[in-house]
Amino acid sequence: MSPKNIVFKKVCKDKSVAVYMGKRDFVDHVDCVDPVDGIILVDLEALQGRKVFVTLSCTFRYGRDDMDVMGIAFRRELFLSTRQVYPPLQDREKGIHTKTQARLLRKLGENAYPFFFEFPDNLPCSVALQPAPSDVGKQCAVEFEIKAFSAESQDAKVRKRSSVKLMLRKVQYAPEGEGVAPSVETTRDFVMSDKPLHVKASLDKELYYHGETIKVYVNITNNSNKNIKNIIVSVDQISSVVLYSNDTYIKSVAIEEYGDTVSAGATLQKEYKLLPLLANNRERRGIALDGKLKHEDTNLASSSMIKEGVQKEVLGIMVSYRVMVKLIVGGMMGSSEVGLEIPFKLMHPKPDAVRWRRRWCSRSSSAPT
Repeated sequence: MSPKNIVFKKVCKDKSVAVYMGKRDFVDHVDCVDPVDGIILVDLEALQGRKVFVTLSCTFRYGRDDMDVMGIAFRRELFLSTRQVYPPLQDREKGIHTKTQARLLRKLGENAYPFFFEFPDNLPCSVALQPAPSDVGKQCAVEFEIKAFSAESQDAKVRKRSSVKLMLRKVQYAPEGEGVAPSVETTRDFVMSDKPLHVKASLDKELYYHGETIKVYVNITNNSNKNIKNIIVSVDQISSVVLYSNDTYIKSVAIEEYGDTVSAGATLQKEYKLLPLLANNRERRGIALDGKLKHEDTNLASSSMIKEGVQKEVLGIMVSYRVMVKLIVGGMMGSSEVGLEIPFKLMHPKPDAVRWRRRWCSRSSSAPT
């Protein structure tokens, strides 16, 4: 999250427009999203009669800008909303929605004007696929941006010197309340074995926080005549690029090969521990990461939560996690595998400040736009 009591400021090169925002992280509560608000400061002399506009956009990028060929851009605009800030279309005081805006207006004076946007509830959160160390340019990502610019009209060509951009993040936090601890079991019969192999695997809870150790409980009853030669336990990140191709990338972000064996007719009860961290996966291409602001670090992408009824196809990149328990079973004709998948969620805890904004968010739907 952005630090408290900090105001983010960015000014365009010709000094005609400046953006002020109290935060750059906006929380998706699933049923509503924090509104985006800020202040635009204009320099009337530098404007030279031009108007000032501000846009909020969400873009899905799946290729570098320099890869654009034959007029085909490797990016897609998922959302774009534009407001005219100057000359104002309503009384300035009616555009104030937050205490931060009111404070900034008092400080910046009569040439400052508020802006306010509401997110639709069907947009993805900020997420990116980690490039390889040798890759250059922008990565495959869902990005949010505030852009302020001065121009003769909204549709006129915008000079780079007269525009300024500020990257934002749309984030989700762990829901309140605990779900049911997941548990999976399977029974496997083998040729030339009168009795089966039974395996049960479970977690101690459904939701884990980033940096938290995951405990996996494995219970094996091997009544077959086969020997289990090894047990491999891993955490898989599943990233589905649902917008344009429905590609799915499965990456093991934590894996342990314990070398445990279970002889025919024997049993095993054991707890395994895994710790999925970006620090152990920084060189691996295609790992999904939470969106980050410039010069800030990030972490493995959080599990995606979506509002019921929203089409997944518009959500860009969907992320989920599972624990895989894989048994290597020996045999006369070679080894075989018995595997179990246990789904779980990996997220950040919800700060107290976010709980307060969630209550405010439920009231903001009636605010004027």
